[in-house]
Amino acid sequence: MSSQTALLSLLESLPEPRILVDTEYRILAANQAYKREFGDPGKLIGRTCYDVSHHFDKPCDQCGESCPRATAMKTGRPSRVLHLHHTPRGEEHVDVELVPIQGADGKVAYFVETMKFLREIGGSAGEFGMVGRSPAYTRMLDLLNRAAPAMTPVLLLGESGTGKELAALALHALGPRRDKPFVPVDCSGLTESLFESELFGYEKGAFTGAGQRKIGLVEAAAGGTLFLDEVGDIPLNLQVKLLRLLESGTFRRVGGIDTLRADFRLVAATHRDLGRMVDEGGFRRDLYYRIAAFPVHLPALRERREDLPLLVDSLLARLAPGRALSLEPAALARLAAYDFPGNVRELRNVLERAILLCDGDRLGAEHMPASMPGPLAPPDAGAAALLPLDEVERRYVRWALQQLGGDRKALARRLGISERTLYRKLAVGAE
Repeated sequence: MSSQTALLSLLESLPEPRILVDTEYRILAANQAYKREFGDPGKLIGRTCYDVSHHFDKPCDQCGESCPRATAMKTGRPSRVLHLHHTPRGEEHVDVELVPIQGADGKVAYFVETMKFLREIGGSAGEFGMVGRSPAYTRMLDLLNRAAPAMTPVLLLGESGTGKELAALALHALGPRRDKPFVPVDCSGLTESLFESELFGYEKGAFTGAGQRKIGLVEAAAGGTLFLDEVGDIPLNLQVKLLRLLESGTFRRVGGIDTLRADFRLVAATHRDLGRMVDEGGFRRDLYYRIAAFPVHLPALRERREDLPLLVDSLLARLAPGRALSLEPAALARLAAYDFPGNVRELRNVLERAILLCDGDRLGAEHMPASMPGPLAPPDAGAAALLPLDEVERRYVRWALQQLGGDRKALARRLGISERTLYRKLAVGAE
């Protein structure tokens, strides 16, 4: 049996979608799981992986993408990245792992590529309403995906309105505890008595009004995920109680004597600078090290401006499901020029207000807040208003490139996006 035949047999024995690729990026074979996801592979065999997955005309590492093949070829070890792939359902985030296979001469001859689809949180609105395609969003998603299978505590760091609870829900859904409870705890404004009774529960008669036993949120999260939102707001005198829970893995209900064992995956979130709080004595150093084993930065909206059209599309569909609303180019331009200190939450409020002010089905610049600055709309804005939002964005990008004399680097800098993302938009627009 030849080495290639053996590899083909191995592909068919594995449950995940996998393909066999040669050193020239050509797809040689696909297993049944891949066929179920993508249909007849006969149309794909012989094509390059970057053509199929990205619709690029050259390898993805030459188009601003991180390429697992380059790393695997150089190191001779498996390489893993998160990419945005074209699939029969549209663009989806895919966890790609590439394993190099050596030939008889000891050199890399083939690659086995394994794909895992992150459908809970992807390019289009997933189960939790998280959407994005930008490099900043993809980096965040990659970290969530890598942390999900483990029990390591995750600390979500981001400004108010960046979707920390949605990220925590996604982390829970991507992990092995997805079928168990997800229990959020709002740590803001909890007094000492409330903190203990809410987290640990209480026994009947523990205090005035405790007419019956009540389980706490720690107990309710058994087998699942406990999400401590705004953990930086916990008063210093209460932090030691949380630390004791995390270090011992045990607790007692208020008024109880039995020691109970806790079983939860910890995810914490804050908009505060916990490192500075530690230095200033406002947050316990030992607790900080306990919860910050795997920090994940959630990008502000101004760090992912290229996601605006996608976010707008998703929000309009949810805010006004019975109306076919679209955004005029001038309105999109005003949104793109604004920094959104309140992030996605503020964008939602802006769109909700605009919907109430709009009598038709197109939201214009006049429906945006007067305090929101914005550049002039590109030419032919009226005709462009009738187009889908993605096409409006592509026309605006091409128009803006003309204004800058074709300087792609300058345009990417002005739009607040990466050159990789700009290349993608221009390539799609040219199809």
